[in-house]
Amino acid sequence: MSLHTTGHTKLLCLLGSPVEHSISPEMHNEACALLGLDYHYLAFDVPLDRLETAVAGLKAMGVKGFNLTMPDKNKMVALCDELSPAAKICGAVNTVVNYNGRLIGHTTDGIGYVMSARDAGFDLVGKRVVQLGAGGAGASILVQAAIDGAAAIDVFNPNDTFWPRAAQIVVQLNEQTKCRVTLHDLENLDKLRGCLSEADLLLNTTPVGMITIPGCLIPDSSFFHPGLVVSDVIYNPKETQLLRMARKAGLHTFNGTYMLLYQGAASFKLWTGHDMPIQPIKEKYFSV
Repeated sequence: MSLHTTGHTKLLCLLGSPVEHSISPEMHNEACALLGLDYHYLAFDVPLDRLETAVAGLKAMGVKGFNLTMPDKNKMVALCDELSPAAKICGAVNTVVNYNGRLIGHTTDGIGYVMSARDAGFDLVGKRVVQLGAGGAGASILVQAAIDGAAAIDVFNPNDTFWPRAAQIVVQLNEQTKCRVTLHDLENLDKLRGCLSEADLLLNTTPVGMITIPGCLIPDSSFFHPGLVVSDVIYNPKETQLLRMARKAGLHTFNGTYMLLYQGAASFKLWTGHDMPIQPIKEKYFSV
């Protein structure tokens, strides 16, 4: 990767806290170098209390666009001049495009998941989905899956502070898409078993299963059935307890590694108008 800076070089960046671990700068700068685009992508540690000031500065400087990661995604909604339909429904923004001083907010997490599912051989169109969790990236995935043509989504969420927001998203999706979306309490295991018996895909979007939050929300493999595809947005560890249990039951599984790649590719296309060169980026920076 070679970076050559000129007076015409456009800035792209990532805002969040922390950001030191992010692979986004490497991924986007490599893509720009491969395509010969005069952009640089940098990461800036911007906690929530400094977001508004940082965004005002980026807007004043005329940056082409930027990404948001936690904890800035939700607050960014109020700082945008316009929102994409998906960002408006889920109430979160992870990608901003600067159109001549107007900040347009998008959410590409859901796009990234849908594309990673297709990469793994699963197309959500016309399928029945059971989704665990509806917060964070889960909200974006829920919205995008419904917009992109899933037949039905049964969402199981903890009855916590996010429940009213999840309920609001479900109402909007039922009004604005052809997908039948239903919200259930995650503790209702009988309902969960029943919904899974008719599902094509089980998707975990909660943090349960991460190295720091070990465990599995599915009690045992009797909740599975032949032909069910099981997915987890977690990519560290590469195989969560849920995916391991599903694999041992003979089911097709995939994790969240490529979701990061494809959400980045969607952002890249919004900023530059070019398709990210997926294969060389995948080979260099991603593995499953």
